[in-house]
Amino acid sequence: MGESKKKRSTVERRKKILNMLNDNGQVFVHELSEQFKVSEVTIRNDLDLFESKKLLIRSRGGAMKYENNVSIDYQISDKDKIHYGEKIKIGKKASSLVNEGETIIIDSGTTTMEIAKNLDTKTSLNVITNAFNIVNQLIGFPGINIIVPGGTLRKNSHSLVGPLAEKNLKNFYVDKVFIGVDGFDTTVGAFTPNIEEASLNQIMIDIAKEVILVADSSKFSRRSLAFICSLDKIDVVVTDENIDRADLKRLEDANIKVIIS
Repeated sequence: MGESKKKRSTVERRKKILNMLNDNGQVFVHELSEQFKVSEVTIRNDLDLFESKKLLIRSRGGAMKYENNVSIDYQISDKDKIHYGEKIKIGKKASSLVNEGETIIIDSGTTTMEIAKNLDTKTSLNVITNAFNIVNQLIGFPGINIIVPGGTLRKNSHSLVGPLAEKNLKNFYVDKVFIGVDGFDTTVGAFTPNIEEASLNQIMIDIAKEVILVADSSKFSRRSLAFICSLDKIDVVVTDENIDRADLKRLEDANIKVIIS
């Protein structure tokens, strides 16, 4: 086989593997080897390449999509790359819900970070956050008073969690809380991969007058390890235009305001 023809064959094979992964949620090395009539070593090399580009997660005997039924607790640097365009739009739209003089909580996460980036920095605000990256984003603006509840550092999410954070949060009452989630099943509620963050989120919800959930459409129809809250605790959902119509109807039937970015 000529060099150019071999290259075309490799490109086509890899394109088909990605399509199969997208359709089925997972692929297996031995099946791909048989289907494409190449060695298992070649298939593993393909999957390793895709993993290095954050297109899949390698698993024993194959690979699976990032968006699986049970969310994985990614490093924040990895999560930044997933559905980034939608997160930017959601962050901009959610930030417009903040009014002068309010006290708000911004939860840790990549979508909530986009809210912080888009706040009107000339306004006067109290921002409570457990996320170091959000503190760094807002620290240079004199009109924004930053309150950090303390706690134990979770390096995956650059956030503070644990009993100290929970105890300190209970001393506040806020106008709005902005929470990002890793799974959102509209028949059940919101989820996160980390138990401590779920516990902290529940307190954030309890002390807030208005609960605003920010989630791109890929987070829907998924559950994660730890349950945060049911639909009746949520007032507003900010998401993107790819939200499934059935999910949209369930939210509206639950009297939740849905804002499309």
